[in-house]
Formats: sequence, C-alpha cells, structure tokens
Amino acid sequence: MVNIRKFVKKLIPVKLFKKVEPIGHLTEAIVANVRYGFPSREMRIVGVTGTNGKTTTTFLIHRMLHEAGYKVAMMSTVAYGIGGDIKSQTEHVTTAQSGKLQKRLHEFKCAGVEWVVLETSSHSLAQYRTWGVPYEIAVITNVTGDHLDYHGTFDNYLEAKRRLFTIADRNKNGFGVVNFDDPNAQKFVDSISSSTTYGINGGELQASDVELESDHSTFKAAISGDQYNIRINIPGQFNVSNSLAAIAVGRKIGLSKDQIEKGIVALDGVEGRMTVINEGQEFKIIVDFASTPDAFERLFESVRPATKGKLIAVFGSAGRRDEDKRAVQGKIAGHYADEVILTEEDDRDVDGNDILKQIADGAEKTGKIKDKDMFLILNREEAIKFAIGRAKSADDTVVLLGKGHEKTIERADGDHPWNEIEITKKVLTTLR
Repeated sequence: MVNIRKFVKKLIPVKLFKKVEPIGHLTEAIVANVRYGFPSREMRIVGVTGTNGKTTTTFLIHRMLHEAGYKVAMMSTVAYGIGGDIKSQTEHVTTAQSGKLQKRLHEFKCAGVEWVVLETSSHSLAQYRTWGVPYEIAVITNVTGDHLDYHGTFDNYLEAKRRLFTIADRNKNGFGVVNFDDPNAQKFVDSISSSTTYGINGGELQASDVELESDHSTFKAAISGDQYNIRINIPGQFNVSNSLAAIAVGRKIGLSKDQIEKGIVALDGVEGRMTVINEGQEFKIIVDFASTPDAFERLFESVRPATKGKLIAVFGSAGRRDEDKRAVQGKIAGHYADEVILTEEDDRDVDGNDILKQIADGAEKTGKIKDKDMFLILNREEAIKFAIGRAKSADDTVVLLGKGHEKTIERADGDHPWNEIEITKKVLTTLR
C-alpha cells in the first residue's frame, strides 16, 4: 500500500506540510478502511486515551475481558495481539499508522474477535488516523500538558483527547468513562450522552480503604450499592485510578463482580510500567516509562514514601520534543530524589549535553549540586551502571525512567537496540 502521507511530504515545504498533514492521514485512513473492508464495524471497540495511564488501563481491560471468556484483542504502546497471544510493539508509537491499524483490525476480525481495546493517542485523533473506527466505549485517564511541541496549545491537546468521546457519542451504544479527579473531567462528561465517573477523591465509582504496598495495592470500590474488593499487582496510587477505569468498563460490558475482581488481579504487570527488577540485589530497582512532569509527580509520590533509604533517579528528556518540560522534570526529580543522574533518552539529532543542561537547571533550583548529588552521564548504560553503584543499602531504591518497554534508543545516527530491563540485569550481573 502506498504511504500517501510520505509521498505528499516529499513534494511540499515542511511548514505547508504541517498544515495539510491531517488531510494526508485522513486520506490514508479512508483508503485503508476501504482496502480492508471497514473491519472495526464488525467488532466492539474500547478506546483508552489520556496523558498517562493509557497503557496500563488498556492491559487491565484486555486481561479482564480475556479472563471473563471474551474473544478480545488489544493494541497499545507496548504490545498487541489476541487473548493470551500478545506480541511486543517495537515502534515508538502509541497508535499505529492507518494502514497497519486497519490491517491488524482486519486480522482481529478474521480471528473472530468480539472486543478490541485500542490505546488511542492525541496525535492519532488530531490526525484522523483512527477515522472509520466506531468507538463504543471511550475512556479518559487524565489530561496534563504533553506533546505541546505538536499540538501547540493545551486547549488543542485537550480537544484532540475529547474527540474520542465525540466519536463514541455517535455510536448508538456510546459510553464514556471519565476520571473525576482530573480538573477537565466535566468537559469529557459533556462530550457524550452517557457516562460514568470514577476517582479516588470522588466520582460515581469511588475507591476507599486504599492500601499501597511496594509491589501491589488493595482497595474497595463502590458504586450504586455494589462493592468490589480489588487487588492490583502493579504498585502506585495512579494504578488504583487505572483499575477504577477498568472496573467501570467491565460494569458497562456486563461483567459480574467476580469476573471484574479476578480479571484485575490476573494481570501480573505491564513491561516497563513500574516493573521491579530483582536479580538478587539488596536494594530495589524500578523501570518505568514516565517521561512527563505529571508522570514524574505521580511516580515519585508513590515511590518516595516507600523508600526508607536513598532514592536515586536516572532519566533524560527526548530530543525534538517539548523543551519546556525538561527543567520541570529536573525540578520534580530534584525535589523527591536524593540523587539524580541525568542521561540520554532518544536525543535524536539534538545535542544530548544541551538537553542534560536544561534538565540540570531545574534540578539545581532544588539545591542539587553537580558531581555531589547530581551527575550528568550521557551514555545511558553507563548512567545505569553508575546509579546501581551508588545504591548501598537494602533500603535504597533506583528508578530508571523514560524508556520503559522500548526496544530501541534514538541517537543522531539512527536507532540502536535497547532493552532497559535486560541491560539493567546485565549490569547487575557484571557488578556481582
């Protein structure tokens, strides 16, 4: 299939291309739908969007439906597949380009899939890449500033997310699941005729008796006289919120209390999302995809209270992405972590040392001092090795942020193989 968007990009100037890009994506989506026979029309679609929490929520809903006996497929930032046959997603993309998206949907349809849980990015919504997909249930996890290098303003970003709900509202069974704790919740509720809200601090479906442990959380969830006793095997209060979203979807689909509870506890984890690495070392190591200020805040709010010893954070900030967040990330990490180690994170063709300096400017505002409790090590593997060497106590925690599940790291000369979890395990082995 000809990639129309890439063909057009070669013919016109960059500035003009940015203005007409959605037209190219829309054309591509129309052609792909026609080619594969509008496959999503023969399945029921759950769309999950938000700044953070999309991937984990997608996995929770998928696993819950699978455990309940549904023929269910998923596509997410991390993986895609049907039922228990899940394959890794190696590209740095949340929602696939239209051709690949429709091809996979066609494959799902041919396999007899009933439900598809589709992680849906703001980019794909703004660019009409998901045109032709009749979302039935729309889920919003939260909305904080991100991808403003592309969307330009927060309002544009919010509007792109809201589009998922306006699409679902055109479905006769359209239903919204909205995070009550998000300041923009009402805008999503107003975008769809039927919805439910969930939250830790309020909402129709509300959590109580939350117990946060280092490797899991337990809580009760209540709505309309029904109560659920939930255990989620992924730590962090934000994952309590993600679980509530999954419960709301399960209720709408018609799952029983037992099916919902067993479905959520059945998910052992999501690669690169609060993944604990244990190779026999005394201290704790966590790998997480967190790469926005909001994700940093949520992660550190969960990890800091659970760390009795030293908290060491390793992270960077991607090149050719929102520059304004770099100092903010540095400031957040500097506030919560005892030591920050700044390193590469898909620098692309941007000078990595310049990126590290921008992050360091924020960390310095919290009192961090270079080469004392703040270190700049551009090579990521060396930075991981250095951080692990700084952990001395069983009470210490090392958090590796920004790469998570990704299988490549982007440098000026192109993509290089990368696997944060395996590289960390290798480092631990060499330091024994």
